[in-house]
Order: sequence, then structure tokens, then C-alpha cells
Amino acid sequence: MMLTVNSSAATELKVTVNNVDVERGGQIIVMVFGKEGFPKVHDKAVYYDAREVLQPVMEFSFEITMEELAVKVLHDETMDGKVTKNWTGIYPKEGLGFSREQKVGFTGPPKYKYSKLSIEQFRDGLEISILYP
Repeated sequence: MMLTVNSSAATELKVTVNNVDVERGGQIIVMVFGKEGFPKVHDKAVYYDAREVLQPVMEFSFEITMEELAVKVLHDETMDGKVTKNWTGIYPKEGLGFSREQKVGFTGPPKYKYSKLSIEQFRDGLEISILYP
């Protein structure tokens, strides 16, 4: 007897978001990307979930059909779906978190190639801590 694996079968991606500063208000947005659009073009996110009821630790779940992905978490205090920048116009004013513990740095936002995860890496769940400026 031979078993075949259906490559289009969905895999559950559980994302635990830690370090949410509930005092800031707003919403937490979790975005799952393929290579295209990561991390700036939110409209290119393949999966997207936003929640206004904030807790210090929040759980999100997606049924993923992708073999490789990267995740961005935004604490959207202004509720506009965008990353608000500080006075420099370059650095974020709101909290952000990325897969593989990537961060915004002097060279800009993280690159997909450093943030991506394979299905084997995200199958058991993913934890992302929000970092605030």
C-alpha cells in the first residue's frame, strides 16, 4: 500500500504574540507573507488578522497552504493599518515583531530571506515578541 501526500493540504500556523503593551490601545495585526511584498506592502499579505481586544499574550491561528512564509506583527496604535514612523520619517513609532526574531535596523526593515520559515520550522507554532521603540 502506498500513501501519497497532498501538497495542497493545509497546515495550521499558530502564532503567539508576546509583549503586547495593552496600555497603548489600538489593534494587533498579524500578517503572513510569501516572498512578494514582505514586510512593507500589507496588501500583499497572503493571510491577515487584526484584533482590537488586546491582551499581553495573544494567539492567532491560520490554515496555511504555503511551504515557506514570513510573518510580521504590527501593534497598530493609530488603527490605520500602516506602520507610523517617528519624527525621522524612517524608524517606526509603533511596536513591531517579525519571524526569526528579525528587527528593523539601520539598513531598514528585515529582508524576506532572513525572516522566512519552512513548513518544518512553523509546524509546531511560532512565537513573536513585539519590540517597541
